[in-house]
Amino acid sequence: MKDQPLRTTVIGSYPFPSWLEFACGNLDRFGVNDREEMIEDAVVAALHDQINAGLDVVTDGEQTRLDFNLSFYGFIEGIELESAPPRRFGPPAHDQRGKHKVTGELKSPRGLGAVEDFERLKKLAAPVIAGAANKPVLKASVPGPYTLSGRLIPNQKHPDRYALTEALLPIVQEELKALVEAGCREVTVDEPSMSCYAHREDPKKFVDIFNRTVEPIVGKCHLSTHLCFGNFKGHAVGLRRYAPMFPAFLDMKVDEIHVEMASREFAELGVIGEIAKRCDVAVGIVDVKSYYIETVDDIVDRVKACLKHAPADRLSFAPDCGLSQTARWAAKQKLINMCEGVRKVRSGM
Repeated sequence: MKDQPLRTTVIGSYPFPSWLEFACGNLDRFGVNDREEMIEDAVVAALHDQINAGLDVVTDGEQTRLDFNLSFYGFIEGIELESAPPRRFGPPAHDQRGKHKVTGELKSPRGLGAVEDFERLKKLAAPVIAGAANKPVLKASVPGPYTLSGRLIPNQKHPDRYALTEALLPIVQEELKALVEAGCREVTVDEPSMSCYAHREDPKKFVDIFNRTVEPIVGKCHLSTHLCFGNFKGHAVGLRRYAPMFPAFLDMKVDEIHVEMASREFAELGVIGEIAKRCDVAVGIVDVKSYYIETVDDIVDRVKACLKHAPADRLSFAPDCGLSQTARWAAKQKLINMCEGVRKVRSGM
């Protein structure tokens, strides 16, 4: 179990500051040292916003990642990166993200970058946390192999997505092992593709893939997974129902399962009771796809509704998904109100 009831957490990503957005489009104008300075400044900004909100668990905001999983392809050998997506204009959708050819053996001798990101987070968080009233736990998030396989094009050696997943599995596994060895005690393995496609695939097969991926770190950290329905520029991609995933997903070897609830008007809330019988459950009570700012009273009511289904020592609360697709001004206030609402309920227990 986690270290306290009704803890507040995040999935991983946080909005880029506007100046970092600008810099990412003009990287050729900056030197290596300039870029590292920008990254560190962005991580400090993300940390400041999260700690100021009062979160119990914080991340680096994934400020080094242009996308929560696409950035990892740059670390993998045997891939020819697509220079342009198949559709550039019109309403946002997943076909505006390019797919990449597999040209050789998939390997990542330098790792996937998550360990370097965590080491930077530890260094930058130390002085910030030292002056904070709360002492949050540091978390790292890594996409799972099935989700990573989604932007790769099958070939003769890897004829389908499952074959690509198997090729990527040991790469992700080694990164997870290295993260734990680096001292990371809070790890999320993001597999949103599993939750998006569980309605049309074998959920037991997904569970087997997931469990083999995390096997080396089970019991060595607080391990969680995030099950959502996609958030490309504020849009879902999957069938937004948890029923196809359960009870199969209850066999995932995790300490915590995160579910998206706020954007779905808390449909299927009863599923958190089933999850809580097996492990902790993190409930998404802030809608990252909406610019309605949940009030503190909204949060109080939502936490109390969750407590009707699961005990306090099994519950955590978070936004529905990563916050990278939400404007920073909204993300900041949503986190502040979320933490304040949870504290109100916790103090009244």
